[in-house]
Amino acid sequence: MHVTYDVVIVGAGPAGIFTAMRLAGTGLKTVILEKGNPIGKRRCPMQEGRPSCARCPSCSVTSGWGGAGAFSDGKLTLTTEVGGSLEQYVGDEDLKALIPAVDGIYRRFGAPDKVYGGDSTEEMQEMVERAERNHLKLVPVPIRHIGTGRSAEILERMYEFLTGDGVEVRTGCPVDSVLVEDGRVTGVATAAGEAIRGRYVVIAPGREGSEWLRREAGRLGLRLKANPVDIGVRVEVPASILENLTRIFYESKLIYYSKAFDDKVRTFCMNPYGQVVVENNDGVLTVNGHTHAYHRTRNTNFAVLVSKNFTEPFDNPIAYGRYIASLANLLGGGVIVQRLGDLLAGQRSNPDRMAKCLTTPTLKEATPGDLSLVFPYRHLVSIVEILKALDGLAPGVFSRYTLLYGVEVKFYSSRLELGPDLETRIENLFAAGDGAGVTRGLVQASASGLVVAREIVRRAGQNIS
Repeated sequence: MHVTYDVVIVGAGPAGIFTAMRLAGTGLKTVILEKGNPIGKRRCPMQEGRPSCARCPSCSVTSGWGGAGAFSDGKLTLTTEVGGSLEQYVGDEDLKALIPAVDGIYRRFGAPDKVYGGDSTEEMQEMVERAERNHLKLVPVPIRHIGTGRSAEILERMYEFLTGDGVEVRTGCPVDSVLVEDGRVTGVATAAGEAIRGRYVVIAPGREGSEWLRREAGRLGLRLKANPVDIGVRVEVPASILENLTRIFYESKLIYYSKAFDDKVRTFCMNPYGQVVVENNDGVLTVNGHTHAYHRTRNTNFAVLVSKNFTEPFDNPIAYGRYIASLANLLGGGVIVQRLGDLLAGQRSNPDRMAKCLTTPTLKEATPGDLSLVFPYRHLVSIVEILKALDGLAPGVFSRYTLLYGVEVKFYSSRLELGPDLETRIENLFAAGDGAGVTRGLVQASASGLVVAREIVRRAGQNIS
């Protein structure tokens, strides 16, 4: 048995949702297929009191309506400078026009008005110059902070809007394969064996589906280019230490090149007054951070990530990142936490040492341990170097009481070879979002959905207001 649609969208993250948003009102029969749960049923047992990760078949933190960003900090970076490489496909001017369009849709469904770092000030410039004196590049970007909690509310409104407009949404419906005949896509096959036919197919599985997309690309003969892999730690300090930065920028995007190896190291996803959380990436537990829209902790957390490219003969950076994270899981039964002072002293953190720590961990389930047994030497050196440099910008970061959680990995998908409208070599098969390897954040992932839908509408001969 099979059902026929005009458009089949695989994945209900921002790329998939915004594809459907652009198709709304066009008359095109559209279905979204998502392996995870509806937003109201996305519940993590750990966040409801379970002492450790339940290793659910489909992680509610990373899968379901809204994608991995549903319970994230919900930052909209309103610039072309960060968030992916979509401009390489559509051009800088088109991306500049797409960003306010994306921002407008989020605001329409409830994103707050306040933007951090939007206007250059004397205080901001002073921070930029101070960073330079500490061998750091501070990249000021305008950020609209949605926040965990409010993000879920916005996504629920988007769901109600789309389903009210006739878009069919199937959650708990993993896709097994893409169907192709004579070089043209014809639909998808679900894991349950159902053939769902479609004139156009958009694959937008997000980072959670990156390995599935890699396998499908190999089966279909689609070319891939490996992206760098970012591996590092989630850093947690008392919020007061970073208040001078978060008050101005909310999130400080800092870039550093290590003295020892010249590796690129960067801060990522800073969460003022936030909490550290665990994510299940296909059985491998990694760490992330959130800031809730409606309640605050006393700590601020952020990632420190070391970027590495690989050349021949190795071309699977995702497997490398999973391997490093798996070592932490092996040694600690999940995420490991270590005081910076213990790392520098060459000793593991244990419950007694953690009890003396002035920084109270927000992730209670992390196992005190030794990250030097997990990370390669060059990663550890680079992480320590940037923390020392950061101390010159925000005194107190390089404290023995600073907490390091490992491992944080950004599983950036291998980049598919795509045309300017994000179409693959297979006719009418499009790819969008982080899963396609062209975006790395909410805004550009959402924008990629608009790009794909725009081309589908044009081909279908429909008009859109």
